[in-house]
Amino acid sequence: MLPAQTITDIADELAEAERSRSTIPRLTARYPDMTVEDSYAVQNEWKRRGIERGRRLVGRKIGLTSKVMQVATGITEPDYGAIFDDMVFENGSVIEHGQFSNVRIEVELAFVLSRPLEGPHVNVFDVLRATDYVIPALEILSSRLDMEGRTIVDTISDNAAMGAMVYGGNPTPPRDVDLRWVSALLYRNETIEESGVAAAVLNHPATGVAWLANKLAQHGDRLEAGEMVLAGSFTRPMWVQKGDTVLADYGPMGTISCRFV
Repeated sequence: MLPAQTITDIADELAEAERSRSTIPRLTARYPDMTVEDSYAVQNEWKRRGIERGRRLVGRKIGLTSKVMQVATGITEPDYGAIFDDMVFENGSVIEHGQFSNVRIEVELAFVLSRPLEGPHVNVFDVLRATDYVIPALEILSSRLDMEGRTIVDTISDNAAMGAMVYGGNPTPPRDVDLRWVSALLYRNETIEESGVAAAVLNHPATGVAWLANKLAQHGDRLEAGEMVLAGSFTRPMWVQKGDTVLADYGPMGTISCRFV
């Protein structure tokens, strides 16, 4: 384990990178013995300060749940991060590109919980019972760390590269749809760049939420009623530039769009 002061120093660096919209050198290059537990300690310190400053925790994101994302990053296990209220945008939002670093978009489903989920023995059925509805979502990735050579330790420390999310479309009770077969077409400036099916997320997107509830239990935490959980991307991340318009078409579950300026 890294010393507590080092954890604090890293959290300071990441907070400053977020504030100044810049990136910092990869952590594993500087702290080669840093572990996954160290990186969650950094993330928790960053999250604690956010809450202290008045940011409101409204959900969590799960990352690296699909084969396509694991291949894209070279990382082979899922991770998670926090979602604050100021990271959530409504459908059709115009979003400032410059507030993020290394900006990419992912296509996901968000689970909105009607009751708490607490590990360690949560399964898919528990998740479906605890879910009020599922809604289309786009995740905006923002990496505050140099991306070349990064590992899961770097990514977790950086709040799992969470920048923001956009939600929209048709909120659907999970019993009304086969979530494995929810599909989406991802457009950038009227051209389809990616497409995917939600079963790519661990065979069923609710599996990711179950994994998260069980993982949080290891850290003395749980998912609360009303929280939104981004269940993981079922497409590769798509780079976006200033001026790009993004639209995701989820068929019967509706569309989401945003524009970067």
